[in-house]
Amino acid sequence: MLLELDGERKIRLFVNDEDVALPDSKVLRNPCTVREAATKFWDFQAVPRRSFFELLVHFATDERERERLKEFASAAGTDDLYGYCFRPKRTALEVLQDFSDTAKKIPIAYLFDLFAAIKPRSFSIASSPKYHPGEMHILVAVVCYKTKLKRPRTGVCSTWLAALPAASIIPIWVRKGTMKFDKVEDRPVVMVGPGTGVAPFRSFIFDRVAEGVGHSILFFGCRERTKDFHFETEWQALQDKGLLKFEPAFSREQEEKVYVQDVMKRSAGKVFNWIYEQGGAFYVAGNSKQMPTGVMNALKRILQEEGGMSGDEAAEEVKKMQSEGRYQTETWG
Repeated sequence: MLLELDGERKIRLFVNDEDVALPDSKVLRNPCTVREAATKFWDFQAVPRRSFFELLVHFATDERERERLKEFASAAGTDDLYGYCFRPKRTALEVLQDFSDTAKKIPIAYLFDLFAAIKPRSFSIASSPKYHPGEMHILVAVVCYKTKLKRPRTGVCSTWLAALPAASIIPIWVRKGTMKFDKVEDRPVVMVGPGTGVAPFRSFIFDRVAEGVGHSILFFGCRERTKDFHFETEWQALQDKGLLKFEPAFSREQEEKVYVQDVMKRSAGKVFNWIYEQGGAFYVAGNSKQMPTGVMNALKRILQEEGGMSGDEAAEEVKKMQSEGRYQTETWG
């Protein structure tokens, strides 16, 4: 056993730092068992920070492990720490496997200092209370990717959710989203939601559908239509009824990659008419890396090419839309 702990041992938690609160009793009861802390609270999958190694140094008695830990904990060892831990996304548990002698000597009282708490995960609601009464839908991509390490990196929450049997009861909370959707029913709306970014737009679109409102364009993007084309049949059905104009982009189905910002050009005239001439709203949701900037630049180009604006004028128009709440984004890393 890596940490050589008795899973049934009882732990009673006390506050020893006024800036650190005890875990919520709904998450972890007090007292709890070691097993409960390990399965409900400690995040073994987190990539540890330098402070993790600084703490381990105090318990290391094996000379080789102690020297290596001291190196990772030092400012001079920043590059080595990055290459060992941060770049390959090595988890706290995998680090302890590499420092197995030290792991056995960690006092149980320090485990709450060593392991971070599992953070709550937020997902956009993908259903409409008007169209799906009594239900709440979310769209979750199961995280799984490879680094130079042999074992694939997986998402804690998404993997857990995917493994749950049907009809499982899980703890949730609901809070307001960051986007405020337009309540003017007849105002046109343009939405850009690649991948799971389409989730909040499904909620908004079906809100409008429940009221019999169309006037909506959705630009959706994914790698391949056969793998991650979320809600394909729904979008097609709404388009057939004239309640939605749907424009998909499949980035990996041709030699040259095609993204949502590229597909926006196909409907440049309508986007310009709806956004500029009719004062419509423009929403963007999804990954925060390059997509939001690419989409904003595409909109600016449309304003320039369809409206004869200069680059500065297009940029000012987008700023004006933002100040009026007609250009909103909800992105995540």
